[in-house]
Amino acid sequence: MSVKYIPVQWNNNKWIYDGVMLAGVGLFLYIFLYASPGLLGYEPPINRQVFNARAFGACAFTMLTVILCIGPLARLDRRFLPLLYNRRHFGVMTVFVALTHASYIIDWYFAFSNSNKYEALLFSNTSYGQLVGFPFEFFGVFALTVLIVLSATSHDFWMKFLSPPVWKRIHYLIYPAYLSVVAHVSLGIMQDQKHQGFIVLFLVGAAGVGILHLLAALKERARDQETIGEGTDWVNVADKSDFQDGFAKIKLLPNGDRVAVYLMEGKLSAISNACAHQNGPLGEGRVIKCLVTCPWHGFQYDVRNGRSPAPFTEKVPTYNLRVKGQMVQVDPDANPPGTPVDPVAV
Repeated sequence: MSVKYIPVQWNNNKWIYDGVMLAGVGLFLYIFLYASPGLLGYEPPINRQVFNARAFGACAFTMLTVILCIGPLARLDRRFLPLLYNRRHFGVMTVFVALTHASYIIDWYFAFSNSNKYEALLFSNTSYGQLVGFPFEFFGVFALTVLIVLSATSHDFWMKFLSPPVWKRIHYLIYPAYLSVVAHVSLGIMQDQKHQGFIVLFLVGAAGVGILHLLAALKERARDQETIGEGTDWVNVADKSDFQDGFAKIKLLPNGDRVAVYLMEGKLSAISNACAHQNGPLGEGRVIKCLVTCPWHGFQYDVRNGRSPAPFTEKVPTYNLRVKGQMVQVDPDANPPGTPVDPVAV
């Protein structure tokens, strides 16, 4: 967490996370540059700079694929949640790898052009009416521009300045950027008639991203269908015997919001399931001494009032609860963020 816009200081988890990423990038580049020609039975390009460009491009695509797989994997299995903690570091590193790929391309293919090399990149190929030979550079430029924008706005300052909903919508651009990368790589490989087998590898990666997102969406939908409420009256959450101390039951409300209802030492409290930081799933966190920790980035809230402990200032809405017979019910109309609500004994 951070007070105002002071960033979180480095800790062992971040050093390990980034160290593993750097090692992975180095290993990928080594395999691509030195081991893959023999393993896959092809000769590398005569020019070393072209081969380096392909290596960094393939590495950037692989990193972006892994990034987009982390989210749905964490929804399907909680054991993947630690990979979410510093996923923004992963994204920033991907941008640097992609920029290295672009610099190799521009400094080789367009360095000796009669016009400016950046103008040559955009306008040297205008064969938009054909598939083989299509100016795939356009897709690469678009994707790289989006990745740079997302990397530059990844700091919490921009989330606070733009507001979490606006910030989140901007970062949804990662999906059209990924589709552009797939088109860029696929159309680029089509220019090389000798090694079209590589396109299968890239399309498999892209298909994996789509399948994981579909499975995660189906899981969420199944849970929502089981718990969706009707009207504006009190909404059933669960039988009080179904609650486990220290954990929450998540309920989809008629207005589309989700509430997290926690059992803590024999008493129930309810707050919004959406963390004020990045809308992370608070209901998947555990309550310890009245505080629930968001599993995404560690932001904490008192479940009795929806407030972060001092000196932090984040707040989330709270909800009123009641027990009717054996059923725990929630008022679907949220209280203002940070409103104290007396816990309900069960």
